[in-house]
Amino acid sequence: QLQLVESGGGWVQPGGSLRLSCAASGFTLDSYAIGWFRQAPGKEREGISCISNSDGSTYYEHSVRGRFTISRDNAKNTVYLQMNSLKPEDTAMYFCAADPGGCSTRYFRSWGQGTQVTVSS
Repeated sequence: QLQLVESGGGWVQPGGSLRLSCAASGFTLDSYAIGWFRQAPGKEREGISCISNSDGSTYYEHSVRGRFTISRDNAKNTVYLQMNSLKPEDTAMYFCAADPGGCSTRYFRSWGQGTQVTVSS
């Protein structure tokens, strides 16, 4: 059974860093595109980053580009999201999702339960 488990969220001051992890089980992670999404209270869920299953290409939403880095450790079957220079507007529940169709997939097939990130002073 395909399962994704996020971890690494927490509270951090503005300008700080966190590294989120998305651990996969039940499937080989590099066969799937892995996306990171977030949803803040009262806002729609937004996709912020993705790593492709075809060639490892990475994609970033403009508000996180240059601050966030997505990476994949195939040996650990885990995808990471390194988040630097965090801002209060980055506060949200963060989810990872997997789909074999690639980063252009409109609806990712499998989702984790999420991890909360709070950025405040």
